Amino acid sequence: MARAQFSAETSGGGAFVRQPNRFTGRVTADSTSPPGGGPDEQDRWPLEAGRYRLIWCRACPWAHRARIVRGLLGLDDAMSLGTVDPIRDERGWAFALDPDGFDPVLGVSFLSEAYLATDPDYTGRVTVPALVDTLTGRVVTNDYPQLTLDFSTEWRSLHRAGAPDLYPVELRPEMDALMAEIHTDVNNGVYRCGFATSQQAYDEAFRTLFTRLDALSERLSGQRYLMGDAITEADVRLFTTLVRFDAAYHGHFKCNRNKLTEMPVLWAYARDLFQTPGFGETVDFDHIKRHYYGTHREINPSGIVPLGPDESGWSTPHGRG
Repeated sequence: MARAQFSAETSGGGAFVRQPNRFTGRVTADSTSPPGGGPDEQDRWPLEAGRYRLIWCRACPWAHRARIVRGLLGLDDAMSLGTVDPIRDERGWAFALDPDGFDPVLGVSFLSEAYLATDPDYTGRVTVPALVDTLTGRVVTNDYPQLTLDFSTEWRSLHRAGAPDLYPVELRPEMDALMAEIHTDVNNGVYRCGFATSQQAYDEAFRTLFTRLDALSERLSGQRYLMGDAITEADVRLFTTLVRFDAAYHGHFKCNRNKLTEMPVLWAYARDLFQTPGFGETVDFDHIKRHYYGTHREINPSGIVPLGPDESGWSTPHGRG
């Protein structure tokens, strides 16, 4: 059996089993804590403009979701943004992009410092996105699926005028089921391919991934977006995997039945989103490639980062509008 990139998250059968999210606090409109206070008895932090800092990495699809939703809803002034370097070594995510290597708001060099300030006994992988309380330096949450839904619901009073409804009440049952399928088979499915350490685990993940992509292609062949004629959270979640597909997952993670550019409906759909304000300008292919190829040394021992693929196609007409 091959050596695992993350041994603590690999089953005895060679399957990648992603660790649970450690911090699950929430910023909510109905927290009973006073302004400036900590979490209430239900772990709900008070909603306060300017208090919280979203830490993300341009390379990470889970963090990329939060960055896109924050922008679409106009929450840029309501929460600050900190960006970690795409190269992650044994010390974890570093604020190496900032002057002197310190986050200017949190005053730390590594995101792990905020994790340990919150839980001194934490030994798991430090992940992004993380929402950090700037008053205490504690991590409120790294629960990425709930975080963006809260941006749409709990942070509504701070949205820009005319902000889209990315999580419409009437669509939530169907959306939740669809997003669960996309998460298991696609968002996490590419990692289950890439981090598998047995042929059986890889084969299963590979077949599940492309079966789901075929189903999504069929769904999108008759409508512009996943839930109809308007962009929702479901589209954001699928986009952040699709935009990394040819640059990282096709080669690095062996998701190579087809390139995205060889799946006509999904390729047009992804370009449609990429060219929508709030999406394409948040994509950094250099950071994406340097992170995946430069940090997963069990998969890519040389650390060589590929020069391709050609990115110019992302700006070509998509024909879906």
